[in-house]
Order: sequence, then structure tokens, then C-alpha cells
Amino acid sequence: MRPAAIFTGLIGMVVVAGLLMAGEARLRGGTAEGEPVPAEETVAAVDPPAPAGEPAAISEDRAEVIVRSTEPAAPSLGAADGTAPKVAESEKRAETAAGQTASPAAKKPVELARPAVENAGLLSFGERKLQLAGIVPTPADKICGPTGRQWPCGMMAKTALRQLLRNRSIACDLDAVEWTETATVACRLGTQDLGAWLAENGWAEAAAGSPLASAAEKARQAGKGLYGDDPRRR
Repeated sequence: MRPAAIFTGLIGMVVVAGLLMAGEARLRGGTAEGEPVPAEETVAAVDPPAPAGEPAAISEDRAEVIVRSTEPAAPSLGAADGTAPKVAESEKRAETAAGQTASPAAKKPVELARPAVENAGLLSFGERKLQLAGIVPTPADKICGPTGRQWPCGMMAKTALRQLLRNRSIACDLDAVEWTETATVACRLGTQDLGAWLAENGWAEAAAGSPLASAAEKARQAGKGLYGDDPRRR
């Protein structure tokens, strides 16, 4: 009877193996049939490259669209009502754009509402104007780039500063709220010095002897702002 038992055991093993193979085949077939088809990647619409013969001039609205698409959103430094936020005394004594530490006896900054941007470095408040200290304002009609690849860097610089300010109030180191002609002073949006921001992002050159020269040079080496390529070609 031992051979019969062995024979019966072998038949049982063959049957079990057959069932396992059939089950595996069914599983494979079901997976292949039910496998989802990957969706096609969506290509984001980009601003078409500027043709070689396109004029370098550009409108403020067009420049604003391009700046918004190529730069990170400006930090929310102001309060909801558009006024400059109050900062701690320790923050007020942080290093200024000139790289110097403000004196505890420094005069109180004058708060000015809704500055209009004439260019990257020059602000206006009706008839009065303020030039940001430490930099050379970039004319709004300035053109950058070699022949055939020129772009309106001055308008882009102006728009970048407008995007940062967004009609919010700023604090400037003025002797009084009223002044005549054009005053050259340091101004801040919250704790951000505006002249330093322009220099660090390559939107304005540093003035002769300005402590912002190092920041402006780093921006030049990094190809930022005025030293970069036409944003319309990105």
C-alpha cells in the first residue's frame, strides 16, 4: 500500500500546483486589464519669446505681467490697511542699508503713504520726490542687452519696485514731513531697506562709494535684474 499512498500524494501536489498557477494567471490578467493609463502631462502656457525684431519698449501693464510670472511674490510686509507695520525696537536697531548700525538716538522715521514709483530708485508724492540713498536710480527707458537681444530693463526694474511696494506706506529718514525738490534718503518697507533691495536684486547700480556696492556686485555676478537675460525669453 505504500506505493499507492505515494502515488496519491504526487497527484495531490500536481493538482495544487495547477490551481496556484491558474490563480496567478488570472491575477496577472486582471492587473493588466485594470491598470490605469497615466494622464498626459499638462504644459504650462509661457510667454512666447520676443522676436528678434520686436521693439525693446514695453508698456507698464505688460511689464507687470512679466514680472509677476518671473519673480516670487513680494513678502507681505504691510498691514491690511496698507500702512507700514510697527516693528520692535531691536529690529529698528538692525544694520541699515549702509552697513552701519543705527544709533539709539537716531531720528524717528517719517511715515509716507502710497508712494508713486517714477523709476527704480525714485519715488514721488505729488510734487515732492525722494531718491533712495546708496543707489543710482535706473531710468524707466533704460535698454539692456546686446544688439538683437535688447530688452526694456528700465521698465522691468520700475515694475519690480512697484510690485514690492503695492501702494503700501513706507518709512523714510526725513527731517520733516514736508520737503522741497528731491531729497535723497533711506526708506524702508517694514524692515526691508528699499535701496538695498534694488541693489541685491540687480535692479539698480550702487552709487559711488556706497556700502551697497558689494551687494550690487553680487547681483551682477549672479546675472540678476539688469545683468540678466530678457524675461520675455524665459
